[in-house]
Amino acid sequence: MTATTEPEKSERDLPNRLHVVLYEPEIPHNTGSIGRTCVALNAKLWLVGPLGFRLDERRLRRAGLDYWQHLQWERVADWQTLLQQLPPLPIWFFSKKARRLYTTADFGPADVLVFGSETQGLPPSLLQAGGERCLRIPMRSAARSLNLACSVAIAAYEWARQNPL
Repeated sequence: MTATTEPEKSERDLPNRLHVVLYEPEIPHNTGSIGRTCVALNAKLWLVGPLGFRLDERRLRRAGLDYWQHLQWERVADWQTLLQQLPPLPIWFFSKKARRLYTTADFGPADVLVFGSETQGLPPSLLQAGGERCLRIPMRSAARSLNLACSVAIAAYEWARQNPL
């Protein structure tokens, strides 16, 4: 597996593109499942390091099945590198600590959805910078959190509902 470092012309020419960002993901099979969701939506997946696994890990490949070869993805070392390489698009931050429901967001045809690690979530500095662009998925207090792959799917398909493929 190799990351796409220089986008193909067809990728650059796509005016409507969802970008899914995983900030320091820890569990390989979540990342593999999220990759499958990205393929289904023609979204680009960004992995912000450090990662809690190796990209050649068997569980990542298994969860991604044969979809990984169709995934447009890129690994970046840190948040600042991501900001330098992302197109200038609206950024939405997902956290259980956010006040605003994801269903109130008006997603545009090209957005960036950012999700934190499975155990730590997003750092307070990103949530503070996000302001009204911090969104949450509602759940009962008895549930500590949702699985990361499920959260990405919920948010990404809301984006797709508002921006039909």
